[in-house]
Amino acid sequence: MSDSDDDVPTLSAHTLAALQEFYNETRTDAAPSTEPSDQFTVGAVSEDWRMSQFWYSDETATRLAEEAIREAGEGGRIACVSAPSVYQKLKQGVVDGSDRVSASVLEYDRRFAAYGDDFIFYDYNEPLSLPASVAPQSFDIVLADPPYLSEECLSKVAKTIKYLSKGKVLLCTGAIMENHAKDLLDVKMSSFLPKHNRQLSNEFRCFVNYPSRLSSC
Repeated sequence: MSDSDDDVPTLSAHTLAALQEFYNETRTDAAPSTEPSDQFTVGAVSEDWRMSQFWYSDETATRLAEEAIREAGEGGRIACVSAPSVYQKLKQGVVDGSDRVSASVLEYDRRFAAYGDDFIFYDYNEPLSLPASVAPQSFDIVLADPPYLSEECLSKVAKTIKYLSKGKVLLCTGAIMENHAKDLLDVKMSSFLPKHNRQLSNEFRCFVNYPSRLSSC
């Protein structure tokens, strides 16, 4: 491949205008809502496919929030690792018991820093690079949704899960990761079928390492 600028392809004025329009719409959509009532709405921060973001449907986010609250118990702590839509549902105040637990969202996307102290910057490539304030085994349940469907990504996220969790793990990932997830976290596939706002090409499932109501769907 030549390093000459002469070989760099150019775009027509029409194409450039269309791209600029798309970029402007993306920036507008990505801006979190400033209205307090909308702050925790699922989708208040738009999906960014460049970071492999696909938000759960409202029904799925609610079901997973209910499960996390039930398993965390009174005064429990919930970690949402790369699962911001569940965190948002927990904070909306519409799920019974949400006022009796606390939740943190671990995310690479710094737009979620709008959630203040609940936000913990997280890069799965550095699974144990967490703030000193995040103590080991300090969460009653960890709900994780690895951003990429690969053994490498799941292996790294599993290290984070083991560091954070007192024991209970709720993992959401592709069905094809079943064996790898079992080897890493001793989790079993539940019968609950999570749904996303956008149709995904891969079958998506939930895995748990404790007796769960998700397995009686």
